[in-house]
Amino acid sequence: MKIQRSKGTRDLSPQDMASFRLIESAFRDCCLKWGYQEVRTPTLEYLHLFTATGMLTPGMLSKAYSFLDWDGWSGERVVLRPDGTIPISRLYIDSMTKEKLAKLFYVANVFMFEATGKKTRERWQCGAELIGAKPPLADIELVMLALEVLRELKIEGIELRLSHAGLIKALLARLGLSAEEQIGMFDRILDGDMKALEKLRLKRPELEKTIDSLLALKGKPSGFSKELKELFAEDLPECKPYIENCTRIAEFLEAMGYDYRIDIASGRGFEYYTGVIFQIFKAEEKIGGGGRYDALIPLMGGKDVPASGFALYLERLMTLIKPEALSAPQPPRILIRAEAEKARDGFDIARRLHKAGYRAECYLGAQKEADFDWTVDIKDKSPKFILTDQAKKQKIAAETADELLDLLKGQGR
Repeated sequence: MKIQRSKGTRDLSPQDMASFRLIESAFRDCCLKWGYQEVRTPTLEYLHLFTATGMLTPGMLSKAYSFLDWDGWSGERVVLRPDGTIPISRLYIDSMTKEKLAKLFYVANVFMFEATGKKTRERWQCGAELIGAKPPLADIELVMLALEVLRELKIEGIELRLSHAGLIKALLARLGLSAEEQIGMFDRILDGDMKALEKLRLKRPELEKTIDSLLALKGKPSGFSKELKELFAEDLPECKPYIENCTRIAEFLEAMGYDYRIDIASGRGFEYYTGVIFQIFKAEEKIGGGGRYDALIPLMGGKDVPASGFALYLERLMTLIKPEALSAPQPPRILIRAEAEKARDGFDIARRLHKAGYRAECYLGAQKEADFDWTVDIKDKSPKFILTDQAKKQKIAAETADELLDLLKGQGR
């Protein structure tokens, strides 16, 4: 039988991992500069953590990997986490509720079933969560953090799209739908089914103009605040705080020199958003997104605390890393060759070279000297060490390990 990886997964080659670590490092550095702390949650969580809150769309829950964690008769169903935010919220409730402000970040894999040949079933995310801070400043900070990471990675030509969950929910409530119908419709909108909203015009003709205007409200109009207020003031006065929140964030970002696009009817496949939602696109492919989820932690049994966050999709970013970004200067690579009776000396030299900042490895019978900058041959007679520059084919003799290190330093290496 042919040995192969599980369907819907991928292996990361050494070249892939170079991109992975570059992204991870840039994300981590940016988060630390903004005062965020790194956390890690288990890959397995109880299924009821996701179902009890009702905060994942039915479409997402149907794709979650769940199974019985058999522990006698008290076994519960567990799930491979399909999302990063809910586990972080659980961690906060478990051990961090005394913190007035929790600024957390993580790099984690999430799992979601997809038909073979479509998307991968295991996906990596770089996520940041800001718990305990109210809008709009917290939302602005998260947007700036996400864009700062992309700038550090030299990913250009991105598009920032802003929307607001409150506007969509208020419209659905006014359409006279039952609570169950509202949830179902919001799920479809978050999953990108705008045709669902278009069909509602037939049920409430008096709101047809509002719905049409909502669907058409895109771009970055200079009078965005005025346009929104005129659109909703008469038909949906309850939207006033949502409009003010959304426009304050948009105007702040514009004043800071950030480009964005308003797309009120857009969303992302999570129902827990309660405020501003932002998405980041590159050539019409979504590479990240997030938003405010003030209701999530209370629904999970925690205290009433504001929260917001985002995730960047690591595998999608990997395809955008330019080759030159991976060609940063590296310490010289050195191959140490020693006869069997001198093997201990070889490993001792490798250890000393590592402490000095060099990349050094002992010859194991397969390495090619052409892949290295230098080779060191250890002899049992004088001179004890022969240092060879593989580029120049120049040989230099040394009698001691200290002299060998001095020679390397003297070569500007």
